[in-house]
Amino acid sequence: MASSKVKIHPAVDNGVKPAITGFNGGELACHCQSNKVKVQLTAQTSHNHVCGCSKCWKPEGALFSQVAVISRDNVKVTANENKLAVVDSAAAINRYACKECGVHMYGRIHNEAHPFFGLDFVHTELSDKGGWAPAQFAAFVSSIIETGTNPADMAAIRERLLELGLEPYDCLSADLMDAIAAHVAKQS
Repeated sequence: MASSKVKIHPAVDNGVKPAITGFNGGELACHCQSNKVKVQLTAQTSHNHVCGCSKCWKPEGALFSQVAVISRDNVKVTANENKLAVVDSAAAINRYACKECGVHMYGRIHNEAHPFFGLDFVHTELSDKGGWAPAQFAAFVSSIIETGTNPADMAAIRERLLELGLEPYDCLSADLMDAIAAHVAKQS
């Protein structure tokens, strides 16, 4: 497989777009034709990345999801909250998805001891507004094999990620792994 033919995610396949200075959020909407679930984000996101894990929601045809974090204080469901359900309540991140279209609207950590407690995970491609923080890296890259990707394609996929400026990791970025380790050290 040639790296130029690899489709990572629609939000990055044609290049990673920069954030807009002073950007202050926008609205996310599920994929339902009517009565959409809507979530208002009142700040810019951080640590945006493409993720290969098998838990994150991916648009149809995408190898990776695109996910960012934002303080949970800046996340508010503004329409059709009754359509949301947690996908897997045993997971560290409770992903709230629309029961009709299946789109994950946000993920929340309820365990106060978790290093990322207080941050919600969101998919900014669900907004029709430009200016969100760009994807900065690729996380859990090898995990796409678990969801059906041929291992023989991984070299081309990693090459394409690098062409897009998205350093591939089989965990989180070094900065986020350091934050987790610092949190654990502080707790002990």
